[in-house]
Amino acid sequence: MADVNALLDLAVDLANEAGRLLLDQAPDRTDDVGTKSSRTDMVTAVDRASEALIVGAIERERPDDGVLGEEGSARDGTSGVRWIIDPLDGTTNYLYGFPLFAVSIAVEVDGEVEAGVVAHPSLDEVFTARRGDGARCNSEPIAVSGKDELATALIGTGFAYDPDARRESARWLEHIIPSVRDIRRGGAAALDLCWVACGRLDGFYEAGLSPWDVAAGDLIAREAGAVTSDFDGGPARPGSVVAASPGIAAALRQLVSEAVKL
Repeated sequence: MADVNALLDLAVDLANEAGRLLLDQAPDRTDDVGTKSSRTDMVTAVDRASEALIVGAIERERPDDGVLGEEGSARDGTSGVRWIIDPLDGTTNYLYGFPLFAVSIAVEVDGEVEAGVVAHPSLDEVFTARRGDGARCNSEPIAVSGKDELATALIGTGFAYDPDARRESARWLEHIIPSVRDIRRGGAAALDLCWVACGRLDGFYEAGLSPWDVAAGDLIAREAGAVTSDFDGGPARPGSVVAASPGIAAALRQLVSEAVKL
């Protein structure tokens, strides 16, 4: 039986260490920049160094665990534990010196995400959750905003790197933005989900994310009281995520679903 508290403690230590690496390497952040899925989907040497730091420590501490990392780390493991890692969520922000970027680590046990941490080193904030035990920021309990009126709700979103997908997401805004207070686009989905968790956003939606973008943030949002789903009302999944305070969750999901189908 996995000790989830110990796993979460290790995840926090690794996220903090990786966050310090990101800050230390910031003066050299424009060195060795490449692209992945498109010319706007960037990857840096710092992304790779952060993932190497995290995965190397897991291999030393828990060699039988599985790993899934954004920068290519992948193995199945034999323990039933898998680490889902985004070593630098918000790479474009990082490259531009825009201080919204994070390290996200989720711990999955027998296929269920049991613990998650999102470290935001620019603000020295660490969001954590254990399934069934609530969510915290810097060890203090957090909760969703309690917003119950969509028309006055502040909603976060994001855009994929593929040009056609970006165009489609922009089209959805024509339907969505008149029905909410305003839209924010931070550029780091893990932080967006944590900001729903602590009430800085009332809701969030995005298409086209990957497992490492969502795994920790979704747990943190749910443990803070958010309702999360996909655009059709099923469980949240990487390609389709809505997270919101309970009083607006159904209305936001319906609004997004309508926009997608127009």
